[in-house]
Amino acid sequence: MAAVDVAGEFETIRRLLAPLAHPEWARGLKDDVAVVPSRPGHDLVLTKDVIVEGVHFLPDDPLDAVARKLMRVNLSDLAAKGAEPFGYLLACHWSGRCGWPERMTFVDGLRADQKTFGVALLGGDTVVTPGPASFSMTLLGWTPKGRTVGRDGARPGDLVYVTGAIGDGWLGLQAATDKLSLAPDRLAALIDHYRAPTPRLEFAAAIRDHASAALDVSDGLVADLGHVADASGVRIEIDLELTPRSAAAQAWYDGRVDEQAALEALVTGGDDYEIAFTARPGDEAALRREADRHHLRVTRLGRVVAGQGIEARFAGQPVAIARPGFTHG
Repeated sequence: MAAVDVAGEFETIRRLLAPLAHPEWARGLKDDVAVVPSRPGHDLVLTKDVIVEGVHFLPDDPLDAVARKLMRVNLSDLAAKGAEPFGYLLACHWSGRCGWPERMTFVDGLRADQKTFGVALLGGDTVVTPGPASFSMTLLGWTPKGRTVGRDGARPGDLVYVTGAIGDGWLGLQAATDKLSLAPDRLAALIDHYRAPTPRLEFAAAIRDHASAALDVSDGLVADLGHVADASGVRIEIDLELTPRSAAAQAWYDGRVDEQAALEALVTGGDDYEIAFTARPGDEAALRREADRHHLRVTRLGRVVAGQGIEARFAGQPVAIARPGFTHG
């Protein structure tokens, strides 16, 4: 059904988006640019993600949840770089279902997460599209100069870790599309994770101080660790049995006959937005202390060795994974 009560572009900006704007740098969203002063001793870190209806969110997902997911997948990128976020640029491609009430709902989601994560809108653009709705965010953050953690720092002898649990994003999509049979509370937890993942910003300083390489798990744990292996010129080996699982994922896993196939599904599904990282063995104690301080689960999955690519093992034997993660083609 087509949306109703749609205001024009400038009314949308004035009434809905301007209240989200940074009080100084965004110029009230009345200019074509934002002006951000430099921060002495720091590097500016930027990331950009796009989410598209029917690809990254479902057509009937509430738009406040869509806004929160957009914010959080970008925040996850900054957390994995050890960065502190401060502001963002936003592009909204409103579809026919995005009337004034729906736009208000979208902004409600942004407002809630701005308060939670301490960021503000700097500028952007809004348009109407005849196609599916899509939204793009460019998030800006700071790291101390020269301290941004890349994908290329892993070295043989390093250990491989991941925060949180793996597989809830993929399982959450299955739950949201009525493809899982679990207890209602388990289904709700998985759907919540799919719609609003938790960026691990509280662990960003520990990543910056102790990780040799890091990235967030968006396309799938195997695929993303493969990116680290490629960028670092090393081989990464992980043990599938060590894959950390939430209570809901464990309930699903306990009902699987083929344990290897179930674990492969969890580590290739994507949409987890945890941090996968490598670190020198001597940094493990400090990492554990920081994780405990933030009540964050951190699991050691494997090791970095000489060679290339990534090797997943099950019961001590290499596993051939045909599709390591999600790709857009």
